Amino acid sequence: MDNGRADVARTTPLRVDAQRNLEHVLRAAREVFGELGYGAPMEDVARRARVGVGTVYRRFPSKDVLVRRIAEEETARLTEQARTALGQEDEPWSALSRFLRTSVASGAGRLLPPQVLRVGVTEEGSSEEGSAGSGEGARVPQQRAQPAAGAGELRLVPESSAGVSSAAAVSSASVAASAVVGGGEDPGVAALLDVVGQLVERARAAGELRADVSVADVLLVIATAAPSLPDAVQQAAASARLLDILLDGLRSRPA
Repeated sequence: MDNGRADVARTTPLRVDAQRNLEHVLRAAREVFGELGYGAPMEDVARRARVGVGTVYRRFPSKDVLVRRIAEEETARLTEQARTALGQEDEPWSALSRFLRTSVASGAGRLLPPQVLRVGVTEEGSSEEGSAGSGEGARVPQQRAQPAAGAGELRLVPESSAGVSSAAAVSSASVAASAVVGGGEDPGVAALLDVVGQLVERARAAGELRADVSVADVLLVIATAAPSLPDAVQQAAASARLLDILLDGLRSRPA
């Protein structure tokens, strides 16, 4: 199913029972994908939603459509949480830590789009990029899309301590984030990277965040600190403890 047909299906008014089934499916998908990852089969989603698998496929003709829907919603939720922290916290570190705590508590890290979390330190072009400066500058890890046919690559630009300001790097990253993902542009990912980039830059400029910490690192913290455990109380406690440790690792230390 193409994106146009998916949008029509999403906006067409539903009967009360159909709307209820859709809500059950979306809730179940968030739970199942959050626990098992996006590789979980549609049958597991149907079973959790207590509907037939045919009901799931009537609303989402392919698993890719359902995954995209969940990933888009969670990306939008994270973006709003970041904007709230940015707008309501005057202190840069308070804004960044508030965003991290809120997003980890919501469990959104387990549902971030795969292309955001497929992170590796890029070495492509390192020689020409390094020649503009010392070659020792901090680099924002590249983020690769899933290796599906037609999928593009999402990459954050390298930061260099010589010749490229952090603000410029954040701006360039926002533009680069509009790369093709899953066959089409993903402005939701671009918006997320942009606002998280602002949080990172403010904290870094204030000397409260380690200079080598990137936007990708912050997103990895969100995913890492949101384990899926069978007991809700244990999960909340484990998340809070792990996040405290990770936040301590992100902070800069006096020389």
